[in-house]
Amino acid sequence: MKIAVLALQGAFIEHEQMLQRLGAETFEVRQLRDWQQPKDGLILPGGESTVQMRLLAQLGLLDPVRDAILDGLPVFGTCAGMILLSHGRLSTMHIQVRRNAYGRQLGSFHTSGSVEGVGSQIPMTFIRAPYIERILASDCQPIATIDGHIVAARQGRQLATSFHPELDADTRFHEYFLNFCT
Repeated sequence: MKIAVLALQGAFIEHEQMLQRLGAETFEVRQLRDWQQPKDGLILPGGESTVQMRLLAQLGLLDPVRDAILDGLPVFGTCAGMILLSHGRLSTMHIQVRRNAYGRQLGSFHTSGSVEGVGSQIPMTFIRAPYIERILASDCQPIATIDGHIVAARQGRQLATSFHPELDADTRFHEYFLNFCT
């Protein structure tokens, strides 16, 4: 299995390491020719969503990435990656997101919770995290909440989290994503 990891900015290396631990091959997408490689899935990492959107557009990746997701390419967006998938950005996932919902860097925190389809006591590391304010269509399902806020959702072969599972040792979220890619 070969997974593309958007490597324009943000926490992409941690995703690569997690996927490689699970036996998946990864490659970094930094320009259009990288994107043109065969792939079974895509990771949109945390980082700064505004910078990532600007770079996707400048590098000619915005439309190819959006089109591939809409055509069914499995995708996992964490934190900024969730924002990229949301309404008003790539608009592939029917979610409305509140950016920096948990405040500045000092508002970062760690907890654990249950995630439908993944398991219980899933470690969740939130760093200047967004959350999903609204699900915009019935084909998108919330799969985890913390303190009444949606922090993970699934829509078809799209998965999005407010938190960073790549920063914890628990591999269950990445295993769950890899199941979409087969």
